[in-house]
Amino acid sequence: MANTHTGRASLDKQPHEVASMFDGVARRYDLTNTVLTAGLDRYWRWATRKAIAPRPGERVLDLAAGTGISTVELAKSGAWCAATDFSLGMLKAGRFRRMPMVAGDAMALPFADNSFDAVTISFGLRNVADIDVALREMLRVTKPGGQLVVCEFSTPVVPVFKTVYMEFVLKALPGVARTVSSNPDAYVYLAESIRAWPNQRRLARRVAEAGWSGVKWRNLTGGVVALHRGYKLGG
Repeated sequence: MANTHTGRASLDKQPHEVASMFDGVARRYDLTNTVLTAGLDRYWRWATRKAIAPRPGERVLDLAAGTGISTVELAKSGAWCAATDFSLGMLKAGRFRRMPMVAGDAMALPFADNSFDAVTISFGLRNVADIDVALREMLRVTKPGGQLVVCEFSTPVVPVFKTVYMEFVLKALPGVARTVSSNPDAYVYLAESIRAWPNQRRLARRVAEAGWSGVKWRNLTGGVVALHRGYKLGG
């Protein structure tokens, strides 16, 4: 059923709703993320770059890149990095970064087969209507021998911390967002989508079933975030 609240998307993740929601938070998106994560967003971006370990001259696709702040981190490696997002508002908000930016949907990427040495998506796979289609699309545009790194909110591994996080921290997000975000209602969706997201092992299974090989994950910040990695056979 479609969501009738204009400020946020519903968990069926209709693409036009999700894109519109992110258009609405674009103006202060990066600031809001830094506030809500107490600055941990910077560490997670750094850890994602280290996991990919891109080399100068390689081509990296940063999917669901938003304003391109994650792409800037990846480009520190010297690789050629392209930011792609289906929210035109987000891409517009990041134009000042002067990097390759392409509007595109994760479920129908506007790139040729075998185009990139690595594909990464940070905090975006959770917002895709069909993650299995998106994972197969990422596989299609990755060169044989290339890799995928997914950085996404996950399930804390310490039981007490998991309870506190799920029952108190996530419920507090919308209230905190009201002080800094241009669309605080979007953070109600954020909390709901994190609760509904598969845990580390189940997501790893989905990545492998989409055709990625050697799938493994590493927890960051006690499992609040997890990095999942897979490779495309061949090459």
